[in-house]
Amino acid sequence: MKDAALQEAAEQGMDEFLQAITDAIYKAIGGELTAETMAELNSDQITLLAYIILRDAVMDGGFVELIHNGYGPFIYLNPFAKAVRNWGLHDLYKMISETHRLYGKYHEQIEQDCTQEEFDALYEQFPEFDDYDDAFVEHEEEFTSDVAHYVDDHLDDFCKIEK
Repeated sequence: MKDAALQEAAEQGMDEFLQAITDAIYKAIGGELTAETMAELNSDQITLLAYIILRDAVMDGGFVELIHNGYGPFIYLNPFAKAVRNWGLHDLYKMISETHRLYGKYHEQIEQDCTQEEFDALYEQFPEFDDYDDAFVEHEEEFTSDVAHYVDDHLDDFCKIEK
C-alpha cells in the first residue's frame, strides 16, 4: 500500500487507518476471505480481519448476529482470543473467552436458517449475550484504539508500504 494513502488514513483517525490496512489485506487476497485465501495471510493479518468482522457484527446486532451470520467458528474455533490477548487486549480476550462458553451452548440453535421475525426472536431467547453486547459497545472505542496502536507498532506484519 502507498505510504501517502496510509498517512492520510491515519490522519483521519483510527477507524480509517484500520480500514485502509484491512482494505489492503482484502485486495491482496482478491477481496474475499476463504480457507484458501486465509493460507496466504499471516496470523496478525487474520487476527485483524477477525477483529473487524467481530466489531462490525457486534456493533450492528450483537454476538447473536455474529454467530447467526456464520462467524462463530472463525472467532471461537480459532486462536483469535489468544491472539488478542497477545496483542495486549486482555478485556477483549476475557469477553471472547466468556462468550465462547455461550457459543458452545447455543450456536446450533442460533445458526439455524430463519425468517427475520425468527431471527429477531433469538435476542429474547438468548439474553445471556446482552451484557456482553453492552460491554462490547461500551468498550469498542478502547478496543479499536488498542488494535490500531498494535497494528501501527507492527506495521510490517500487516502490509508492505511503498513510497
